Amino acid sequence: MPGDALSQDPAELRRRIDSSKAHPARVYDVFLGGKDHYPADLDAAAAGLAANPRGYLDVRHNRDFLRRAVTTLAGEDGIRQFLDIGTGLPTAENVHQIAQRIAPDSRVVYVDNDPVVLAHARALLTSGPEGRTDYIDADLKQPARILEQAAEVIDFDRPVALCLVAILHFVEDDQAYPIVRELVDALPAGSRLVLSHLTDDLNPENVRAVQRTYTERGFTFVLRSRDDVERFFTESGLKLADPGIVPVHHWRPDHAAPVPDQPEESYLAALDDIEKVRYKDINDVTDADINVYGGLGTKA
Repeated sequence: MPGDALSQDPAELRRRIDSSKAHPARVYDVFLGGKDHYPADLDAAAAGLAANPRGYLDVRHNRDFLRRAVTTLAGEDGIRQFLDIGTGLPTAENVHQIAQRIAPDSRVVYVDNDPVVLAHARALLTSGPEGRTDYIDADLKQPARILEQAAEVIDFDRPVALCLVAILHFVEDDQAYPIVRELVDALPAGSRLVLSHLTDDLNPENVRAVQRTYTERGFTFVLRSRDDVERFFTESGLKLADPGIVPVHHWRPDHAAPVPDQPEESYLAALDDIEKVRYKDINDVTDADINVYGGLGTKA
């Protein structure tokens, strides 16, 4: 059951944590300016930044794409249920915060398999009195388990927004496409898929350098073309919404990306490059900076 995972003994969670190896959710946390990571995660993020000094823009614009997509779904499309797989560590403006600010009765289920994420889920699982938010401790490669447990919160007779944001590039082709089909097949008509994915179409030299730093650390890291990303929608019978599959900073931009508060210059000057990332203004972006496609599709 979703809630059962949260009752795990803290000692059991600590036992599951391997702080010697980088984990995608915690590397992502570094780029988002979080504090819930280990030296191995910081090292992986720093190596990625050294390979592509403006690579933090991929992570931050990917997150801003999710903000705009959820805002669209809750505010314009009337979606009230969200299944966010590979949610990562809690950060500013999680899916339930965005959706429930627009529609307080929204239901949100988060899914991740990192015990550090699980350990922080209690802080994330705070909802308004009208809505509901829950968390499943599971891997994307367990779609049947995810769907079974999510059904305790989500009504699969009503439309659901499935969010697969910056997660599928960690899954090989032979599993990735069947997983998405199985998940989408379980959703009713009117449901949506929100998806983003790293690519080497746009700025291949930069992103392939980053790919090497992560594969050297044992990550599966599959870069897919625009056509490959579109396949996740077409093979699952989804109709793409405008503007289709585009670099994430071009997906319905509203030019409202949050600007972090700035510290004193002396403090900023003393930080390492990777530590300065949290203070960067991502509105300073060009097409040469972004290596992530995003799209939204509807199930007929």
